[in-house]
Amino acid sequence: MPKLNQVNAIVTARKGEAEKTITELYKLIQKDQLFAGRERTYRPQDEVNGQKLPPESQRVQQRADEMIREARAKWTEVWNLVFTQDTGNQQAKADVTVEGKTILAGVPITFLLYLDKQVNDLETFIGKLPTPDPAEEWTHDPNTGLLRSRATESLRTSKEPTVIVKYEATEKHPAQTELFTKDIPVGTWTQILYSGSLPADKKNAILARVRKLQDAIKVAKEQANLLEVDRQKAADAVFAFVFDE
Repeated sequence: MPKLNQVNAIVTARKGEAEKTITELYKLIQKDQLFAGRERTYRPQDEVNGQKLPPESQRVQQRADEMIREARAKWTEVWNLVFTQDTGNQQAKADVTVEGKTILAGVPITFLLYLDKQVNDLETFIGKLPTPDPAEEWTHDPNTGLLRSRATESLRTSKEPTVIVKYEATEKHPAQTELFTKDIPVGTWTQILYSGSLPADKKNAILARVRKLQDAIKVAKEQANLLEVDRQKAADAVFAFVFDE
């Protein structure tokens, strides 16, 4: 008995071969002239002195019964193969196990194939999630459910005009002064940052588990595909009905 993975390995190629053959036959059966033939002979009324002409003939190039046999042979091969594959897929199952822990038990191969792609999409999704700025120190804020940074303080200043005397006034000259602005502290800003992103360590831990799950699914697929399957036959019964055999 073949293993399911051996059947899977040849199904696509056999489908392609059958489709090519059937397509070529379909084009031929639309040409009525290929199925027609004739023979024509000439006999003059005066068989002694009359003109004698050679016989004419046109050979039948295609026969419907032969084309049916050829198409039937291709269909029989691929139908039986796909029937065997689908029957095997109904029976093939395996456990998804990570580090000795069974995550899913008795999973059909068809769902394992689907789950494999979905978990790949899950890895991509998790990998794109943002993480907080590593330059900040973050803690979980139970009140908001967000990440919260340490409070930082910064001065708020105000530009105040200030006059300085460069030269004092004398009896002959007035005082020389200059006006400039000076930053004067007027208050303190206290800032706390919040983030709804995923902590980097948590993200990395999730991705590590996803990748272990991916490996486990691949192992389960291989195990399920090692199932030995009985060769199935669908075509004989179908054609027996169609052709009333």
